[in-house]
Amino acid sequence: MSLRPSPPPLPAWMTWWQRPFPDANTLLLSGRRPALVDSGFVGHAAETAGWARAHGGRIDLVVNTHWHSDHVGGNALLQSRGAAVAAGAPEAEAIARRDPGCCAAEYLDQPVPAYTVDMPLDDGQVLRLGDTDWEVVRTPGHTPGHLALWQPEERVLVVGDALSDYDVGWVALAPDGPGAAGTALASLKRITDLGPRVILPSHGPVPADPDAACAAALRRAQRLVDDPAGAVWYGARRILAFALMIRGGIPAGEVEPYLHARAWLSDAARLLAVHPEALAAELVATMLGSGAVVLRDGRLHAAAEHTPVPPESLRAPYPRAWPPGGEREPNV
Repeated sequence: MSLRPSPPPLPAWMTWWQRPFPDANTLLLSGRRPALVDSGFVGHAAETAGWARAHGGRIDLVVNTHWHSDHVGGNALLQSRGAAVAAGAPEAEAIARRDPGCCAAEYLDQPVPAYTVDMPLDDGQVLRLGDTDWEVVRTPGHTPGHLALWQPEERVLVVGDALSDYDVGWVALAPDGPGAAGTALASLKRITDLGPRVILPSHGPVPADPDAACAAALRRAQRLVDDPAGAVWYGARRILAFALMIRGGIPAGEVEPYLHARAWLSDAARLLAVHPEALAAELVATMLGSGAVVLRDGRLHAAAEHTPVPPESLRAPYPRAWPPGGEREPNV
């Protein structure tokens, strides 16, 4: 039996934490400006802050690759302890305005505690993280404000959800427009051209062969462009699986009514030209049939590895109820 090849080594001043869903992987950059890249899901915010403190002491800056709940859930707690938050300019501006669509939290029914962005990031901007300079690379597609971070001396690339060793990020064709898949593909081509020695994805392991990972991601992303209906289905499966993970499963008889109330499901049904009720039923049946969802003790559960979430952590209000941009929620 052949052993899995080892990924390229990381510099000693980088600490990498590969985390199961519903958290994104986390990168700690030690030095005079200790920085954390992505802060995980709100249900594990205290764990994130504790890990960062244990490995790096104080955290001066949190950089978000994008604003989905599994990447920004620890922001509020870390800000309450003195960290600043940096994020791509389009998402930073929406957070400052307190747009109801912030983080797609309400759209996806994924809780995100209120936070502010102290530092909007633009393409090509050089950012000091730890003791090294990183270049901000705009990589829209998975979200409009998605970004990557490039360390040219070490040729290390933090890619967020743009790609992983096994997948590419889903695209939201309804809210972000039919060109979102093409935008994601263009972003992948751009980061592939950098020729990274190390790719640090937000989910899954560090790829042992960065060139092969980029090539596979380009093929997968092209399929999303060529097959819009497939892209819609792909996103629907990912969103439902995440909902099951963060809720510890949903009673079998309540899953379809839950889906009927979701804006993303209605949008998917419109793009597929089917009734939402029909799509909900087919989505559940398809995921059960593939083994992506399992029925256990009367509840549907996501089959993928994931960490349980304390139910009380799901009570964060939607962004439309967040305090004004200059204020932060108390007692986070």
